[in-house]
Amino acid sequence: METYYNPSDLAKFASMGEGNKPLMDKFFSWYNDVFAEGALSEREKALIALAVAHAVQCPYCIDAYTQGSLEKGATLEQMTEAVHVAAAIRGGASLVHGVQMKNVYHKISM
Repeated sequence: METYYNPSDLAKFASMGEGNKPLMDKFFSWYNDVFAEGALSEREKALIALAVAHAVQCPYCIDAYTQGSLEKGATLEQMTEAVHVAAAIRGGASLVHGVQMKNVYHKISM
C-alpha cells in the first residue's frame, strides 16, 4: 500500500546528515544528552516525547516514542494517559485562542 507517510523512512533519519554532517552530529549529541537520565527518568522523558509527538502530529515521532516508551517500561495505560494530556493541552490552546476571536469580534462589532 502506498501512502504519503512511509514508516520505513524513519530509519533514514540519520541520512539528513549527508547535507551537513557537523550539524547533524551536533543535533544527535544534544538529542542524546536531552534523553539521558537526569532530573527526569528515561521513561518519563519517553512519555513526554510521546505526548509531544501527538501534539505536533509527527507520525514518525509517534512510532519512535511508542517504541521508546515500551522499551523504557511504560504501560499502555501510561502512554494513553500521556496522549490524553497532549490532547487536553492542544484542545485548551485552541479554546483559549477563542479569546482573540472574541476580542476582534467586540472591536469590530462596536
